[in-house]
Amino acid sequence: MSETPPEDGVRELATRVFDMAREGDAATLAQYVDAGVPVNLTNDSGDTLVMLAAYHGHADAVAALVARGADVNRLNDRGQSPIAGAVFKGEDAVVRALLDGGADPRAGHPTAIDTAQMFGRQDLLAILTAP
Repeated sequence: MSETPPEDGVRELATRVFDMAREGDAATLAQYVDAGVPVNLTNDSGDTLVMLAAYHGHADAVAALVARGADVNRLNDRGQSPIAGAVFKGEDAVVRALLDGGADPRAGHPTAIDTAQMFGRQDLLAILTAP
């Protein structure tokens, strides 16, 4: 019986953790981060766990990651921010969770503010531009 090379095990773990973020498995994701998985782990597109959770509409997972120190302003390789992705997808609860976590609505390109304007989301624009 052969052993799995360490790098294969790391890749497999990373894949599982990214899937948890996409699927919104906040409790298990939090356990993995608490056990040592980097909260700002990125995939090959520069998407962080919080970016994937935000884009897929999982406010609980976003909040769990924020509570563990996730960088809510980290841009992916395309210059997109988690909050702009949440605005684009119409995920109001995620937008609020990111703002509560310190997200900058002016980060990235297009910004969350630009995205809200583009889609006529005056309700989100009001909270994104609030002092």
